Amino acid sequence: MNACAIASADPLIGQSPEMAAVRRLIRKASQNRLPVLLLGESGTGKEVVARAIHAANPSGQFVPIDCGSLVGTLMESELFGHVKGSFSGAVENKKGLVELADGGTAFFDEIGDLPLDMQVKLLRLLQEREYRPVGALKWRAVDLRIISATHRDLKAEVKAGRFRQDLYYRLNVFSIRLPPLREHRQDIPELLEHFLAAGRAEGLPEFQPSAEVMEILLSYDWPGNVRELKHCIDRTAAMSSPGAFDLSVLPSALQHHHAARQPHCVAATAGEETYPAFTRAPRLPVISIPASEKQAILRALTACAGERSKAAQALGIGRTTLYRKMKEYGIE
Repeated sequence: MNACAIASADPLIGQSPEMAAVRRLIRKASQNRLPVLLLGESGTGKEVVARAIHAANPSGQFVPIDCGSLVGTLMESELFGHVKGSFSGAVENKKGLVELADGGTAFFDEIGDLPLDMQVKLLRLLQEREYRPVGALKWRAVDLRIISATHRDLKAEVKAGRFRQDLYYRLNVFSIRLPPLREHRQDIPELLEHFLAAGRAEGLPEFQPSAEVMEILLSYDWPGNVRELKHCIDRTAAMSSPGAFDLSVLPSALQHHHAARQPHCVAATAGEETYPAFTRAPRLPVISIPASEKQAILRALTACAGERSKAAQALGIGRTTLYRKMKEYGIE
């Protein structure tokens, strides 16, 4: 599939250099069937990238396998299937997830959670391209691409003895690191529009963020990354009333973040007079100087209960300058 075809079905949102680099690696990974290891924090979109690699050069099915859910005695049967009568309750032959992915792509999500005994079996699958269902006597050949993903530091897991070194090297042939959202904040407005449009398609109410809300979204660190942003937008849209917006509908983590950034006036004594000490929240690097000045004046006035003399003192400017700036920016 050529680059134009890939771009037309591009599931990635954002035009930042970081996302452009991920797109380039997706194109390279899709040109062969070597194992791919996706690294990154939870919520960065590793399954989206895995599906994009498969879709860029589609062959067979894309089969997601959640390694964290593979627990208990039936784990091997879930992966490799079983033959009739191989254990109590095996009343018929059953295909495993690996067989379903034959000819296509098996996506092992959170590969770092796979138990050591299953890591051995996965290693043989990678090395020999064969597997054996539970209770079967013969090995079966399989042709599939393996993409794995984890939020763990696999090198540290190997050192701690929780992950096989030989399997790590087999999986880490072609690796792609997905950046956390805080490293490409410039993509947040585009992600926001995408999630708002998706919400409208699902019947969620209209919601248009104000400049203040956008500042909160752009300054928050998003520990849950793109997944957290989507949940935030969906929740905010669902909680908002048509034509109105209250900051109280934002998730509590963002409310706490917003409150921590607010300025406050603290009494400071200078001689016999008392003046407020004014603390301003750090400005975003993308905000213009006039917008920053207006924002600082509004916050100072709010923090000082509208007393202009105190606000001017807190800002470190004269009252005349404050009045001139207020007139210039249309502040009543």
